[in-house]
Amino acid sequence: MISDNFRRELRSQAQLWQAEGLIDSSLYQQLSDRYQFNELETASRNRFLTILIGLGSILLGLGAITFVAANWQVWSREARVTLLLSLFVAVNAAGFYLWRIPPNKNSDRTQLALKGRPKLLGEGLLLLGALILGANMALMAQMFHIGGSPSGLYLTWGVGVLGMAYSLRLTSLGVLSAILIGVGYQLGAGSWSSEVEFSWLQILVKLMPLAASLMFIPLAYWCRSRVIFAIGTILIIVSLQVSIGQSFNTSWGAAFFFALSPALLWGYDDTIWPQIHSRMFQFISRGLALLYLAGLFYILSFYWIWENWSKSPSDPPDLFVLVNVAVFGAFAVFEWLHLARFELRRQPRGRSLNSSAIGVLILTSALIPLCHLNFTPIPQLATFLFNVLLFLLGVGSIREGLALGNRQSFWVGMVLIALQIISRLFEYNTELLLKSFVFVLCGIGIIAAGLWFERHFANIKNE
Repeated sequence: MISDNFRRELRSQAQLWQAEGLIDSSLYQQLSDRYQFNELETASRNRFLTILIGLGSILLGLGAITFVAANWQVWSREARVTLLLSLFVAVNAAGFYLWRIPPNKNSDRTQLALKGRPKLLGEGLLLLGALILGANMALMAQMFHIGGSPSGLYLTWGVGVLGMAYSLRLTSLGVLSAILIGVGYQLGAGSWSSEVEFSWLQILVKLMPLAASLMFIPLAYWCRSRVIFAIGTILIIVSLQVSIGQSFNTSWGAAFFFALSPALLWGYDDTIWPQIHSRMFQFISRGLALLYLAGLFYILSFYWIWENWSKSPSDPPDLFVLVNVAVFGAFAVFEWLHLARFELRRQPRGRSLNSSAIGVLILTSALIPLCHLNFTPIPQLATFLFNVLLFLLGVGSIREGLALGNRQSFWVGMVLIALQIISRLFEYNTELLLKSFVFVLCGIGIIAAGLWFERHFANIKNE
């Protein structure tokens, strides 16, 4: 998917080329038609209107809820039910009608922009209808004295909004559904062994990694939404980590906790699915994998964690947890076999953060806690090894940035190395003079590295 920033830069450059006589008007028109230069202002205006309408819909929903709450005790139960259902049906019907108004393709750009506004208003009303759905559920439960936990309310509300998102293929509803289900899971994950008011909600909480993957990953592809994919993936990984941490024994649970999630994220490839021929979301998944590894290596580089960490008895893992780990473990193996078949043989030269290096880092992060907890405690060696892993990840990011001219990778590596140096400085008892010297040295090094990278980046662009 081509970003709007690239299209704007290409349009300005194409206009400059046309003014300098490098291209003629016909070639410029071909570029304009291919990259849709004429729709850039309309797209920006529509995004701005979408944000305004979304915020306005949220405020309207809050206003309606406040109005109903102010008169709630005055109205009878029949009037309350009629009002709630009528408001829900009216808002969604109006939103669906406006959202379905097709623009006239024979109109010019100004008329298309004006005729696209009812569609945006309809989407805002549909979002408002999704918010009203949650208010109706809460108020109906209160009127008819239906007990339940906040977790059950958010989960049921999120599933209802998810059905609306699939029916209408709307990104905004998909994002709202992912947020609601994430909040419901967060509220319900703490009461792991407690009964939820409906059995299907209890199963949904315990099988949230599988449920989230089935609910949001297909929707992300259908809507072509990076936001839905990112939120859905974060929900999958967080729920999988919570599931492993709450139910597995310390030794094997640590290995799965450290290695399974980054293996899933880095090995993900869009082309493993049928009818998908482009890698729309792979860079998001791999970015989350690097973020996970950076946080994991940094936390485990402290000595006090290993000094106080020993094997402890635990109950056998829950059946649902075994299902989660078995399914995602098998999927991770399938991903890496696919990766070995298509990518590992043709890794670009000059890159440090390739799949082979990441695989070694993931495997090492799983073996160290296994040795520490099952054979003999190695707090000093484990601390040293995770400091080495953090340093290698930082250096690999810097080298990746230099090889590809990527500022983000370069500065991520610089921040990791600087953070590691400063953390070791404060972890161990050192004099203030040494700390001051290290701070000054890190500041000078970061400034010098930034200036040098910009010169190196300019040379790459000139070549």
